[in-house]
This record gives sequence, C-alpha cells and structure tokens, in this order.
Amino acid sequence: MDERFLKIADQLLLIERELRIQGWWDDVPPSQEALSSVEPFSVDTLDFEQWLQWIFLPRMKMILEQGLPLPNASGIQEMAEMVFASRNVQGKDRQLQALLKEFDLLITASR
Repeated sequence: MDERFLKIADQLLLIERELRIQGWWDDVPPSQEALSSVEPFSVDTLDFEQWLQWIFLPRMKMILEQGLPLPNASGIQEMAEMVFASRNVQGKDRQLQALLKEFDLLITASR
C-alpha cells in the first residue's frame, strides 16, 4: 500500500468537512446527466463544489479503498483558484483552497 494513502484519506475528510462548514454540501445529488459530463471538472453541468462532493471525493475514496494507483498529478487547487476568483465569496474559500493545495502536494509527493 502506498504510504500516502492514510494522509490522503485524512485530507479527503478535511475537504468534506470544509464543504459542510461552508454550506457547500448538498443532500440531493445532481441528475445522472449532470454527473455524466465528460468535461474537466464537469464545468458544463456542476458547480465546482458539487464536483468535489459528487465526483472527486467518491472517486478518491474508491481508489483508496481498492488500493488502486494514485493519480500522478493533481491541479485541483488551481481550478479552485480560478473558480473562486470569479465569485464574491469573501474569503470563505481560503480554507478549502488550502486543503486542496495540501491534497495536490500529497499526490505529487515522492513515494
């Protein structure tokens, strides 16, 4: 097992917690059509926070649970920067961006 798995699992829990704290966690999933987008980050059908909740977190949890290889790279924090720069969230996004940056660093850390 990759030694980063436990740290990444903890980071995923922190990301989920932050989404909930900020009120960006949905109880009702988007439509199957919205979840089936082939665009990066599902930008055509989901808000970034929805993508984190309904696509990113479940995929990463599945990878960890099944012991599959981790991605070689991650640019989620960069995407978050672009998304939040276009919104007026008044700093609510800072903690989430910090958590996503730490996730990106864990993914690219040497094994």
